[in-house]
Amino acid sequence: MEFGLMGKTAIVTGGSKGIGRAIAIALAAEGCKVVICGRGEAALNETKQRIEGQGGEVFAVQADLTKQEDVDRLISETISHYHTLDILVNNAGIVGGFFDFEALSVEDWEEVFNVNLFGMVRVTKAALPYMKKEASTRIINISSESGIQPDPFMPHYNASKAAIINFTKSLSKAYAKDGILVNTVSPAFVMTPLLEDNLKADAEEQNITFDEAVQQFLEKNRPHIEVKRPGRPEEVADAVVFLASNKASFITGENIRVDGGSVASQ
Repeated sequence: MEFGLMGKTAIVTGGSKGIGRAIAIALAAEGCKVVICGRGEAALNETKQRIEGQGGEVFAVQADLTKQEDVDRLISETISHYHTLDILVNNAGIVGGFFDFEALSVEDWEEVFNVNLFGMVRVTKAALPYMKKEASTRIINISSESGIQPDPFMPHYNASKAAIINFTKSLSKAYAKDGILVNTVSPAFVMTPLLEDNLKADAEEQNITFDEAVQQFLEKNRPHIEVKRPGRPEEVADAVVFLASNKASFITGENIRVDGGSVASQ
């Protein structure tokens, strides 16, 4: 399928690891000039080498999206390097711990919102003036099924992801007139390195196998995943590529769930 992405410039925040890395690789494979950002230099360099090794074009910027000066530098270096900005994938985020409400401090809430929501706000605000100059641009925000169907634990994370879905809808109504389509992608239980490490620790603590720990987590926390397995980062990336493409030219303000049927309602 021809997605019409050849030569487009795309920023993927949190693009050095997990879902962000898969998105960056997928966009580069479709011919995008990809800018990845993250806080860790080693992971950025490794992902950059991976994309270049597959023939893709990539530019890496080390940045902390809780710092306005880093956000401004990310956008200015992108424009300096590639001159345009067509696609923004706001993926950077943290979990902030698998804790219940009473175990969380107000500072825990502030940290998660500062990265997950306000990091997204900072980058979007800085990027919009350049995206308005292009004929057809896309903003894709990565949320989570937890933003719709929250868990009883990690309420700070759940609430931040719900806010992202609402933020997306607001932007979609405000900027459609400028040719900017804004959508959300909400994954369910995706086997990222972070979740894999947590499940390995659970397996070791309980003296069970990793596969048993995965199934235990599914049965306890994600019983409605009808395909009975975790998702893969590449499956989330496929949805992002579609929304970034000319095949999604009449879609805006939507929340595309990549969840294996996990969300029990519409």
